[in-house]
Amino acid sequence: MSDALFVVGLLFSAAIGASAGYALRSSKIKKDEAAAEIKYNEIVKAAEDKQQEVLVKAKEKAVKIIEEARIEEKRGLDELKNQQTSLLEREQAFSSKLLEIDKTKQDAETAKQRVEDIKKQLEEIREAGMKRLEEISGFNKEQALARITELVEQENSDALLSRIRKLDEVASDEIERRANNILALAIQRQASSQVAETTTAYVELPSDEMKGRIIGREGRNIKAIELLTGCELIIDETPNLVTISGFSPIRRQVAKRALSKLIADGRIHPGRIEETIEESKKELAIDIKKAGEDALYQLGISMAGIDPKLIQILGRLKFRTSYGQSALQHSMEVASISALLAEELGANVKTCRIGGLFHDVGKAVDHDMQGSHPELGLQIMKKFGFPEEICYQCIGHHEDKPKTLEGVIVKAADAISGARPGARKDSLELYVKRLEDLENAATSFDGVEKVYAIQAGREIRVFVNPKVIDDLTATKLARDIANKIEAELKHPGEIRVTVIRETRVIEYAR
Repeated sequence: MSDALFVVGLLFSAAIGASAGYALRSSKIKKDEAAAEIKYNEIVKAAEDKQQEVLVKAKEKAVKIIEEARIEEKRGLDELKNQQTSLLEREQAFSSKLLEIDKTKQDAETAKQRVEDIKKQLEEIREAGMKRLEEISGFNKEQALARITELVEQENSDALLSRIRKLDEVASDEIERRANNILALAIQRQASSQVAETTTAYVELPSDEMKGRIIGREGRNIKAIELLTGCELIIDETPNLVTISGFSPIRRQVAKRALSKLIADGRIHPGRIEETIEESKKELAIDIKKAGEDALYQLGISMAGIDPKLIQILGRLKFRTSYGQSALQHSMEVASISALLAEELGANVKTCRIGGLFHDVGKAVDHDMQGSHPELGLQIMKKFGFPEEICYQCIGHHEDKPKTLEGVIVKAADAISGARPGARKDSLELYVKRLEDLENAATSFDGVEKVYAIQAGREIRVFVNPKVIDDLTATKLARDIANKIEAELKHPGEIRVTVIRETRVIEYAR
């Protein structure tokens, strides 16, 4: 019984505690709600005050903008009014000026009519006088003129013949004198020095010890250079000097540049030699293009309408000679002389200048293509879209009677440039032609990749494709080339034919 009462007491106490806790919690919630409501009201009031302040500022700014717009509108209206007034005044002045012009025109028409009337009266008087003279003399106008001419010829026939003869002599002397002056002026303004080219180049060495490194073990370095360049290296007792021999100026230049690079680098072996020669060829290609650009610049010809490939072809003439004369220098001389002659004779200066510069452009590719250089030059100029009158100069300078005045001028300029004392040298041209014929004779056989004429034409080295030519065929090929040279070419002494069959295997370790 006592336990039951204890439990009831505990439950009662718990109920009283829960009621008190609930009452306290309710009281706290009400206080929090009151505080939150007060804070909410404060925030709302602050927002309403801020809104009111923004509205006031916006109204003030709007009023200011409206006022400025009204002022600007008033200013624009004033300016428009002033412009309208000015236009009205100008229109009134223009109307008065038109009236004056109309009056002046009317006065001029009246004066013109008066002059026409006077001229008509004078013509009538002249006709009447002529009729009166014809009646008195018994001759008409044509008969009187013929009679007077006949009488003058009879009385002064000797004097007239002497005068005509004298005029003919003076005219002939004057024409010859002027022609000589024009040619002399053109040649004088374009006079330039010429240096006879040789078939050798020289490379200075820092010491004679470098000669052994250039030769290499068992001559492998010098063989690699000669194989890749087509030139012969002459290493003799001359101190600190190596001679490069070859008829092609481009090959000599490549060999000289490559050898100079190898000497400066110090690493001389077949692999490095091959890399250096390739670099030299690329550098030479850049120099060739620059030579063409410099030629155009010196002559004042714009490069805008000229294809870069044609400029490259033009630059190759720097390394092409004609009877010992630089083909590029010769072409520039012809262009300048042609332009000077065209100015004096009233011909097309542009056609003569450009045609003179490119008249021998076929010589830049005649080693690589079949045909004479005039025909090749004509094809090149047409390919790059030049006008017909400029293209014609490539073949016109080799015709006996060029069809155009510009063609005659370029032909004369070509003869002037080539005929100056010291400009050309027959022996070098004939020598180069003989070496080219030797190379062409060997190139005509199947399986031949490269041919180089060396030792002043006393030896030709023929490099063949090892996949096409075997050892037995190589022997037969050497004999066939020698027989062809004996049958078709004129050559002094003995020519050695060397056929080289080389197999190169390359592999990479990675």
